[in-house]
Amino acid sequence: MIQTDIPGYTYGTDAASRSPVSMDEFELLQTTLLLGEDDLAALRRSGEVLAPQVEAILDVWYGFVGANPHLLAAFIGPDGQPNQEYLAAVRRRFGRWILDTARAEFDQAWLDYQQEIGLRHTRMGKNRTDGVQAADHIPLRYVLALLVPITTTLKPFLADGGATPDEVDAMHQAWVKAVLLQVILWSYPYVRDGDF
Repeated sequence: MIQTDIPGYTYGTDAASRSPVSMDEFELLQTTLLLGEDDLAALRRSGEVLAPQVEAILDVWYGFVGANPHLLAAFIGPDGQPNQEYLAAVRRRFGRWILDTARAEFDQAWLDYQQEIGLRHTRMGKNRTDGVQAADHIPLRYVLALLVPITTTLKPFLADGGATPDEVDAMHQAWVKAVLLQVILWSYPYVRDGDF
């Protein structure tokens, strides 16, 4: 179980949504993504490199979202302005997400929390965690598309830890696989029953 002081970021408790993806299905998904033990080890190595850089990474990612009105729209309040408290709350969870991805402890509690994250992007859960009024849904196309800017912009941060180019490439490839894995899991609430 992961409990943090970050509002809305606790998993492994009854409050988290149970993933409809079984552990067997999850393992097959990892196999299909070629996400193996070497990748998990590379993710864990990346945690040491990325932990001191989390705020700088978030600055880049939030800069990207802020520069794209169609992405920033997810945080726009009834007054037509970005809700700064909402942005800050999500940022804290996003920073923790970086660390948890790097921990690579993809157990049942983690899998369940991915379902919760997916729900929080849809009409079934958007805005609920923070009690805000903003767009009630993030289109799946943007959830999927953000894989590229997130993983592409991460590579220079991985290179800042003194790793060899081969180690940087291994960590980066592991991150691409891990983010794609999560984006696939987050898509579950978007699809019709039986189509996942």
